[in-house]
Order: sequence, then C-alpha cells, then structure tokens
Amino acid sequence: MILYTVMPEHLIFQADNREYTKQKIVYYEGIPFLVQKTETKEWEIVRNLSTNPAHFLEQKYAPGARFPSSLETS
Repeated sequence: MILYTVMPEHLIFQADNREYTKQKIVYYEGIPFLVQKTETKEWEIVRNLSTNPAHFLEQKYAPGARFPSSLETS
C-alpha cells in the first residue's frame, strides 16, 4: 500500500506500540468499532469498522464519541 499525503507521519501513524495495546474491537448497537478506554472508564471510538455507509453519517458513531463500557457488546 502506498499512502500519498501532505500530513506528517506522526499524525498518521502512532509512534508507540503501547497505544495499540489500549485499543480493542467491540460491538455497540450491533456495529463493530475500534475503541480505547478513557480515564472516565468509558469507551471512546477510535475507528468505525462498519461496512454500512449509513453508520458513518450518524454523529453518535463518529470517532471521538463515547459510550459506557458496560455497553461494550450487543
């Protein structure tokens, strides 16, 4: 894969492997997300892994959105 961009490398690729260990794939409302735990014990969406384009239009499924960790699967 070739990635052509004007963005600096450190903004595209995470520098530390420990960042990857904090992330987990969970299902929320039947949709797969790559998430990470926040300091308030919630899940923060890092990436929407859905194949349905309509899921990307919903603001509650956008990266940075949060949901309770008790709702990690459905």
